[in-house]
Amino acid sequence: LDPGERKPPRQLTSMEFKVARQRIEPLVQAAQASLDRLYLAVGGIGCCVLLADRDGVPVERRGAIADDVTFREWGLWTGSVWSEDCEGTNGIGTCLAEGRALTIHRDQHFFTKNTLLSCTTAPIYDHEGNLAAALDVSSCRADLTEGFVNLIAVAVGDAVRRIEAENFRLAFPEARIVVAPTSEKTPNALLAVDNDDLVVGATRSARIAFGITPEKLARALPAGDL
Repeated sequence: LDPGERKPPRQLTSMEFKVARQRIEPLVQAAQASLDRLYLAVGGIGCCVLLADRDGVPVERRGAIADDVTFREWGLWTGSVWSEDCEGTNGIGTCLAEGRALTIHRDQHFFTKNTLLSCTTAPIYDHEGNLAAALDVSSCRADLTEGFVNLIAVAVGDAVRRIEAENFRLAFPEARIVVAPTSEKTPNALLAVDNDDLVVGATRSARIAFGITPEKLARALPAGDL
């Protein structure tokens, strides 16, 4: 990649975008209320909210109509490809590549065309503990201070936990959802337990906290053993 390249991010065709969205449609539906809530928190300071799939393609977006033209020109729009392979270091792509929450602030971006952007992103894991998406808040305001960026990071983290929890509950509608007592380093440790008191599902945090593997879930795993 040439850091001086001025082309906007690649845009998926309408059919490619339809397939990409359908792939994570249950997660998109589970995220609706949290996306609205997050946008209410950050939209007033000129930010947009993007939910991207595991390939770095935003499939859902929240933003002010007055800012739409600007954000579309930047490629901060549904159907744009923000993978690290295509755009180098950037919020969505780097978050997905490294599997951790981060902020790529202005000149930390690889392409010089993106150095006016500030992007705070966190990964979202599905009901099976797999990396499924990324939640991003982006701004191109020059007066966005470090303090605001830190507040945005907290808001994004809270939204991700709500999305993961709602998606998990929807994935196991017949199960009892148990909130497991764990340390603050592993929040959102949820277990899905059936009528026989067997664990049938676990979030990523719960899998890490209790050493739950797919093999253990495939066998009868009594909740009492945890």
